[in-house]
Amino acid sequence: MLRTLAASPLVLGAAILAGTALSSAAFTPMACAQQMPSALVPAALSSAQVVRATLPNGLRVVIVPNRLAPVVTTEINYLVGSAEAPEGFPGTAHALEHMMFRGSAGLDKDQLAAVGTRLGGSYNADTTEDVTQYFYTAQAQDLPVLLKIEALRMKGLTLSEADWSKERGAIEQEVSRDLSSPAYLYLQQLQSILFSGTPYAHDALGTRPSFDKTDAAHLRDFYEKWYAPNNAVLVIVGDVNPVTALDQVRETFGAIPRKTLPERPKVTPVPPPAKTLTFPTDYPVGFATLAYPMPGRTADNFAVADILSDVLGSQRGALYDLVPQGKALFAGFEYAPKKEAGFGLALAAFPKGGDSAKALSDVRDVLDKIRKNGVPAELVEAAKKREIAQLQFSANSVSGLAAQWSTALAFHNLDAPGDIVAAYQAVTPEAVNRLAATLLDPAHAVTAILTPEASGKPVAGKGFGGAESFASTPDKPVKLPDWAEKALSRLEEPKPTPQPVVSTLPNGLKLIVWPSHVSHTIQLSGEIRQNAALQEPAGKEGVGDLTESLFSYGTTTHDRLGFQKALDDIPAWESAGGGFSLQVLTPDFEKGIALLAENELHPAFPEKAFQIVRMQAAQGQAGLLVSPGFLFGKAVKTALLPEKDPELRNATPQSIMSVSRDDVVKYYQAAWRPDLTTIVVTGDITPEKARSVVEQAFGGWKAEGPKPVVDLPTVPLSKASRANVPDKSSVQNTVVLAETLGLTASHPDHFLLQLGNEVLGGGLFSSRLYRDLRVKTGYVYSVGSSFDWGRTRGAYNIDYGSDPDKVGKARVAALQDLKAMQTAPPTEDELSLAKASLLRSLPLRRASLSGIAAQYLGLEELGLPLDNTDRAAQVYYKATGADVQAAFRKWIRPDDLAQIVKGPTPTW
Repeated sequence: MLRTLAASPLVLGAAILAGTALSSAAFTPMACAQQMPSALVPAALSSAQVVRATLPNGLRVVIVPNRLAPVVTTEINYLVGSAEAPEGFPGTAHALEHMMFRGSAGLDKDQLAAVGTRLGGSYNADTTEDVTQYFYTAQAQDLPVLLKIEALRMKGLTLSEADWSKERGAIEQEVSRDLSSPAYLYLQQLQSILFSGTPYAHDALGTRPSFDKTDAAHLRDFYEKWYAPNNAVLVIVGDVNPVTALDQVRETFGAIPRKTLPERPKVTPVPPPAKTLTFPTDYPVGFATLAYPMPGRTADNFAVADILSDVLGSQRGALYDLVPQGKALFAGFEYAPKKEAGFGLALAAFPKGGDSAKALSDVRDVLDKIRKNGVPAELVEAAKKREIAQLQFSANSVSGLAAQWSTALAFHNLDAPGDIVAAYQAVTPEAVNRLAATLLDPAHAVTAILTPEASGKPVAGKGFGGAESFASTPDKPVKLPDWAEKALSRLEEPKPTPQPVVSTLPNGLKLIVWPSHVSHTIQLSGEIRQNAALQEPAGKEGVGDLTESLFSYGTTTHDRLGFQKALDDIPAWESAGGGFSLQVLTPDFEKGIALLAENELHPAFPEKAFQIVRMQAAQGQAGLLVSPGFLFGKAVKTALLPEKDPELRNATPQSIMSVSRDDVVKYYQAAWRPDLTTIVVTGDITPEKARSVVEQAFGGWKAEGPKPVVDLPTVPLSKASRANVPDKSSVQNTVVLAETLGLTASHPDHFLLQLGNEVLGGGLFSSRLYRDLRVKTGYVYSVGSSFDWGRTRGAYNIDYGSDPDKVGKARVAALQDLKAMQTAPPTEDELSLAKASLLRSLPLRRASLSGIAAQYLGLEELGLPLDNTDRAAQVYYKATGADVQAAFRKWIRPDDLAQIVKGPTPTW
């Protein structure tokens, strides 16, 4: 995959602030308060307890032990990206990344897919302007297999013209997907302006014309120049013996020769003159944005720039304050650093049909004042304090810790993530203000207005058109190389997973505790079983969302700013509502949970804030109701659910404006109950201590009246239908084929369906859908199939992204694969792969504290036992192909699948 400029949430603000490349979150935990000594940096992010070496061929290796779970992540970083692409071929690095999954000498593409599936882990890649990364997460015992894969790809990639001709179709689908995103188009043009005349002027995606003229020889030339051990950094994190792991690395990579690397192009952008852009979008709200050149990750003043971005984006800052003032629906600032340069982005959201000029003027006024007067010193110190505390949480995720080390070594040119601490310690308010005065210069700002544009209504149809024949090649078992066969062929009977400590408080609140001492931190996740579709009064649709939004406006003890300051002072990361969370250092758990309970149990719901939030919600909903994304989701629900089903209820601007503050209070009192609440505590704590602290904070919470009904009614089986949702901004279609099911997750057959789906579409690179719709034909860029389970409902869907002229061909191929699951059992090889994938993936779900909490909360939401994973493992282990076939014949109805398409008019 490509690490693109923006993610794909509905609202651009969320897309930008949550996007991978546009977020400094990949390295935010590097700051620290001046009073915090460097010794407090965890060993996992410093050189302590870390084994490192540089092999004679130049390969740099870093091995970081982490005992959170029997899991390991390998991340190999090639120090080459789109910045090194030849002139006229901006997507070369991206294309080569794709071809790294098309086979190498000693491991062809089919074997690689089979090995990846048997590993049961997650494996993927991303391309940026500076670095191309390949990462695997699997069971720790499989580290030698992961190393062998990467060594074979490093020294002998196949790169055949036949493989590239097929992969070209898939990568061009990826281009279409990203060009269908208004956020991507905006950020792509922004980058071309800010980095004009440098290799960064073209982002890493590439273009269809450049891919059309790319051939295998062109890719091989790039590969031979840049893919070398002396141009790579290998990071290994997990439950491994570092000394043994290093010996394995030496044995596997040691014989690969080093290369003489080409000279790298220089990246020295010149600040551009001020410029204004305009973009139509399919988002429900508009955005006024201002972008400024900023330093890159290797710059001497990176730490100052990062703290400046934290302060500008703070909820206690002047920019965010536009939201509670009612001047913006959303406001924020984000820093997008690349290796040699970066940019900062300030934005404010305005309602569809709103005053974009006023929103832009408000943002400019805030930034002008900061440029002239500086930022509050206390916010600088708060940002530093939070950064050093957040550093402690890195060890709570195996793959996250690997990403931290990769970012430090490959992007920052550091020896360890913790090495930047000294730079953060040296940051002063004066330095931040000097940089703000320089960077926030209107003479070099790129202004953009993104305006919502309606794209039409769903177009209904009656059933499907004529089917198109599609012949796929027969399945053939894949013979693995001897080294992979020896390591992965045996399917071990699953062992029971240790269970958490579970207790119930006198008020009915369920507490689940999973101690883990990989860091001196504690994480709390909570969920209250609610259902707005059933609990919102008629005519008051939207009261649930209003209630959720108002939790951030303070408590009966602290106002909004006072509460945020109290969190900063600990520091703690907290959110309240129907789902709530807390992250805090171990010594501060009691302080943090006291604030969480204060917010959760005593929200202020201030009248002034209510009036503003209600108006903002109504304005936002007006745009949402006509946006293609909303219409697409609505079309899916309409196709599956009976008329007047509770899930078809939608808030309108009118229903939102009819809600009073009293309605919010009443809704809160009815829907927030301890006897419908589950709290999961993970981290550096004992079950006894967790129970004591939670009971002290939440024990006084009492439930009043009978429990509300929160389980949706069952639904009849859906029938075939068709809906097209036009979207002018898309050049690629998003397609969903979906139906309701006659069973839920409590039925034992759902395990067999999950196993069969691993064969069909859940197994990604080895699945039938991926093979037939992408690898063989290039019809799609992405394709998958999945089940959606609830306590009372179940649904099944196949989804893919495709060019309009390939939508029908892809659908025919998908239905053929689905029907094949019913006419014959999976082959022995397919079933073995699926079992290995699911069984070996089970420990990986516990490779982060947040993942452990999510697993338990998910089981509670479904009303399933906490050992449900062990029950699933036993079914997977014992199932036969005939069992899977029977389950698909009994429960799946290919002829009843509804088809819903968003984008241009497709060809069927």
